[in-house]
Amino acid sequence: MSSSRDLISWVMVLLFPLSLLAADTGSAVVHSSGGVWVNGAEVSDSTTVFSGDLLETKAGFVADLASEGSSVLIQGESIVKFQGDYLVLEHGSVAVGTSTSMSVHVNCINVEPLSNDRTQYDVTNLSTKVEVIAHKDDVNIRRGGTLRKTSAESNSSESGTVHEGQQAMRDESIACGAAAVPHGAGTAANTKWLEIGGGAGGGALVLCLLLCKGSKQSNVSPSQP
Repeated sequence: MSSSRDLISWVMVLLFPLSLLAADTGSAVVHSSGGVWVNGAEVSDSTTVFSGDLLETKAGFVADLASEGSSVLIQGESIVKFQGDYLVLEHGSVAVGTSTSMSVHVNCINVEPLSNDRTQYDVTNLSTKVEVIAHKDDVNIRRGGTLRKTSAESNSSESGTVHEGQQAMRDESIACGAAAVPHGAGTAANTKWLEIGGGAGGGALVLCLLLCKGSKQSNVSPSQP
């Protein structure tokens, strides 16, 4: 009996640090009823995601993201990267409820709760327009890593507090500089087809030059060289 008790004690000693490590890995659980992709693979019901995973939702579908102290509703047609204690919203809309100060980043714009009290807010990123709505408690909008130098007045105008019951709008292209481009799958697709079109056009031009050169008539008479 004593040996068994000692064995169980050692097992618990080994497992307890592992459980703490698992809690600190920045994981979350995603619940959905379809129309949700994680790192390009469609998932259903529930799945675990980790820091750095990319989530995409199809039109008409939503995803519930649950982590310790926070819950996020990812609306349809959204692209979100989970980063443990914050989200990167590349496109679409999220509704955040958090008591652990989970923030949302859109390019260089960071939306952050002002306290660890339960805070509920929405962030929408469509066509470089970023809208923030504070439903419960206040959130702060500030500039994160900047892409270009701006004046102090510009930095001040892009920062500020959104109080409970209020909303605010920011222009991503103005706040983050010319490098901010519209998000969405269409951008990559259009670039791909432009590359294909450019390659085909170049090939046609080379072919035309070869054929035209070969079929060009000579001005020298065959009877009078």
